[in-house]
Amino acid sequence: MKATHPFRWLTLGAVLACCEVLISPSAVQAADWPGWRGRSRDGHAADALPTQLETAPKALWRKPIGHGYSGVVVSGQKLVYLDDSSGQETAHCLDAGTGRELWSQPFAEQYADEFEPGPRCTPLIDGQRIYVQSCFGEFACLSLNDGKKQWGFHFRDYGMFWVKDRSGGPGAANRRGNSGSAAIAGDSIFIQIGSTNGASIAAFDKMSGKLLWKSQDDLTSYASLMTGTLGGRKQAIAVTCEGLLGLDTTTGEALWRTPFKTGANRNVLTPILDGNSVLFASYTTGLRRVSLEADGSRVRATQTWLNPALKINLSTPVLVGRHLYGHGPDKDFVCVDASTGTIQWRQSGFNQYASTVASGSRLLVLNDTGEVILLEASPARYTELGRFQACGKTFSHPAYAHGVLYTRDSRELAAWPLQTSAR
Repeated sequence: MKATHPFRWLTLGAVLACCEVLISPSAVQAADWPGWRGRSRDGHAADALPTQLETAPKALWRKPIGHGYSGVVVSGQKLVYLDDSSGQETAHCLDAGTGRELWSQPFAEQYADEFEPGPRCTPLIDGQRIYVQSCFGEFACLSLNDGKKQWGFHFRDYGMFWVKDRSGGPGAANRRGNSGSAAIAGDSIFIQIGSTNGASIAAFDKMSGKLLWKSQDDLTSYASLMTGTLGGRKQAIAVTCEGLLGLDTTTGEALWRTPFKTGANRNVLTPILDGNSVLFASYTTGLRRVSLEADGSRVRATQTWLNPALKINLSTPVLVGRHLYGHGPDKDFVCVDASTGTIQWRQSGFNQYASTVASGSRLLVLNDTGEVILLEASPARYTELGRFQACGKTFSHPAYAHGVLYTRDSRELAAWPLQTSAR
């Protein structure tokens, strides 16, 4: 009898299923929201935003949670958030499609002040590991599978200190705790510790926790780190209490620095990378653009422009094309020409803070009132495409992954499907 090739009996559905198994991991990875401000830490989502918003959409699920300002992160079918529901800063892992809890793991003592208590640092998922950081400087690598601790350390091990007087004195994090997020490039994870004993910023092996290098004596700000290749050098880019700087990712050598001081000895926004330039705003000094170019073994930093009127306090803008969009001064939402610093337009009514997510030519803005607003990303004019109330008052950055928007306030985490193809 003639042999029959086994694939002859596969149905078309089975073949497509096999193909889906082969292609789905990369597709899932692209649409994830694994860390602060998304996959590339720039506020951009892989999934398209809708052309309009329903005024009263139905949530996919809702879940009661504890306090915290930390953002939500998503990898595949897993969602991780931090709160203080156990009386400690605690990591929770959920099924992103149903909200069912898979595990929870306390990892640090609880932080509280006159504002909302709970964790403020957004976690970071990398493969099957998740990195968490507490307000008081407890850093840990946990297994994404079950939450078990893989390695960790405390900032005080490197000379970081805290003070009880929150009204003034040393750096922002010394008084108010940590709010920033670590960054990964290759096999290294970069962490802003804030020690003035030569460990302002340190690099660790992301798998083992081995210290690779430590560098600088700057006090820690609230800002998150960025990594990228600028001026021909791979860099970890940081905003400390002393200014903006870039460190060689392999050695920790300081490649360049743009010093500036702020009134409260704090900086909040994440640096925005644009080619060989860095954009950054401070509430004291305004919005600036710094251009970087190779200069022998170092990098030359030149301030291209400074707009002192754009004193942005808390919310990092997103760069779409040649324009920045985001919450500006005086409770306005602004569009700024990134090449010149010129304000193209401004719109009032955005309260104290707003998080912005971009995809294509549209923006999704979560106001601190809990209202979600869909906008056109156009330098010509402010154009709204709909809005709905998603949660209560919030200062937490949302996640947008696989067509679902995840929002949180101090009581509840909710999933909002914005695409018909969403989970």
